[in-house]
Amino acid sequence: QVQLVESGGGLVQAGGSLRLSCAASISIFSIKTMDWYRQAPGKQRELVASISPGGGTNYAVSVQGRFTISRDNAKNTVYLQMNSLKFDDTAVYYCHTGRAPLGYWGQGTQVTVSS
Repeated sequence: QVQLVESGGGLVQAGGSLRLSCAASISIFSIKTMDWYRQAPGKQRELVASISPGGGTNYAVSVQGRFTISRDNAKNTVYLQMNSLKFDDTAVYYCHTGRAPLGYWGQGTQVTVSS
């Protein structure tokens, strides 16, 4: 059973920064693409960023230049550094691996940006 545990969410003012972490329980973490998704109230869950086993990254257009995804394979952990946060970034952020909407999901961490 794969477990993904997110942390690092919270309340921040617009323009501020947060760093999310996702710890994975899988020993094969290093060969898995890891994703961050988010879901705002009343909206569909959307892909924010992905990182391949080799470190290649992809970002949603809305977060390019502000968010950075990274991974530490020795710690089975993936990170999402979020800078210049905007009110519209308010959402529950989920860590994921596998083929969405299936695969494995974390429980989510709330990010709230005050304007």
